[in-house]
Amino acid sequence: METLTTRYSQEISMVLSCYDRLILTGNLPELSHGRGMTSYLYDKGVRIFDYPHFADPFRDEINNHVKQLAKDNCLEIEFVRKSSVRKEEIISKKLEERGLHPGIIHILSAMESCSTYKPWHDKSSGKTFLKGDTGKCLHYYIYFIDDDLGLGYVRIPTWLPCRLQVYLNGHNMLASELCKAGIQYTMIDNAFDSIDNPGKAQELSDAFSVETLHRKLDELAWKYCPVYKKLGLRYHWSVMQAEYATDIVFKKQEDLQSILRGVDSHRHSLGQAR
Repeated sequence: METLTTRYSQEISMVLSCYDRLILTGNLPELSHGRGMTSYLYDKGVRIFDYPHFADPFRDEINNHVKQLAKDNCLEIEFVRKSSVRKEEIISKKLEERGLHPGIIHILSAMESCSTYKPWHDKSSGKTFLKGDTGKCLHYYIYFIDDDLGLGYVRIPTWLPCRLQVYLNGHNMLASELCKAGIQYTMIDNAFDSIDNPGKAQELSDAFSVETLHRKLDELAWKYCPVYKKLGLRYHWSVMQAEYATDIVFKKQEDLQSILRGVDSHRHSLGQAR
């Protein structure tokens, strides 16, 4: 089958492929399941039914750490009460106010569901252990601009096992690399519409380093959720969602409009045929 870029190669000025939406999760493997958390408590000499009391200080430490981050960056933590509120719109307004320089943009908080454990005693076996459960706890969303990663956020639950979620965007990461290489570019929303050196830009995109990303994720955990160090553990990172995008830029707007009109006409004809 002939591809779009082949069929309209004369009308196209630039084609660039790169990662787009990336959602990564950070787990503490030793605590990520009931049996592991049970073993951890036994090793620490903590009674299973004292699990809530064991977890309370870590919640307090996370709260205090994020509040200190807000204070150090002259920010007010904004509590989002309704799930219908789009966090992206709040951050867009903050970006308009502060600009695109590196640092923490804003900190949001919200009560959201989280993974947790409940103590359980099995009368038939006489064993006491923790069972997986779900609950609600306060979550923090720390939005930042990083020199290497660009715009992103870290979602931090305040209750153990404290599974982190990191959102990044490959377009933002590539934009950071273009800036370092001195390559001029422009973007419309989340797509490149011009790049001075598309060939070099594609090389930079293809050179995406998983090792570098892993190191940056460790840095984010160290900076924004250092409570894991008190547990004597390290985060293990995995990919929850990954998108790969191709930006196609036409030389003339009317060329693209002509193609779109043809597509609409074809769909209309199919509809009538049915």
